[in-house]
Amino acid sequence: MDKNPSLQFSISLAALFVLLLWIIRLAESVSGVGLSGMGVYPQSLSGAMGIIVAPLIHGSWAHLLSNTLPVLLLGSMLVYGYPKSRWWVILIVWLVSGAGVWLFARSSYHIGASGLSHGLFFFLFIAGILRRDKRSSALLMVAFFMYGTMLWTIFPQEPGISFEYHFFGAISGGVCALLFSRRDPMPERRVYSWELEEAEEFEKDDPIIGDEWKAGNTSITQQSHENSTEHAIKRLH
Repeated sequence: MDKNPSLQFSISLAALFVLLLWIIRLAESVSGVGLSGMGVYPQSLSGAMGIIVAPLIHGSWAHLLSNTLPVLLLGSMLVYGYPKSRWWVILIVWLVSGAGVWLFARSSYHIGASGLSHGLFFFLFIAGILRRDKRSSALLMVAFFMYGTMLWTIFPQEPGISFEYHFFGAISGGVCALLFSRRDPMPERRVYSWELEEAEEFEKDDPIIGDEWKAGNTSITQQSHENSTEHAIKRLH
């Protein structure tokens, strides 16, 4: 579906993903089986599986809660504003951020959807700067107002937080913005009634661009052509 979805549909789609995260965390809590060992563990063959599943796993309810709203809001904005790019952005951010963590991060299990949320933020932020149409600019401003601090959380903050996931999520989101910012068509510019009235008045007042010169008009005469040309020359002087 390449057409711009409704805002309600966009929020619902992001909410379904967030619901999945909560179901997984609830299953962990009820079963007493922790899934943190399925996260990304750098330069370990078994830890490479985390590239796929780590964004779905959270170490605590507080960890999940901290990622819920960013994923919901930023995901909704991506789905709503970039219908042709959204799946590519999600796929690339998901895989590239995990691969970056696996290659370069500290030796520990890295889990959580914060890499995804940082990737979405940086995509919306940079794509809005590059496109500069009304819709992408509005999405940029909302994203920045809500989560502008993500510009700083890509750097080390606390020992227990995977800034590496944030960093590689930001890198992959920025690359996606460079690749896909023009993939979605610009929104149609609304033409107001007063603009149409001005254009009609201008055509009536200026015979050079009026009906006399429209293509396909076979009734034009040489005399009217000469008169219009003379009129144009006088106007130039």
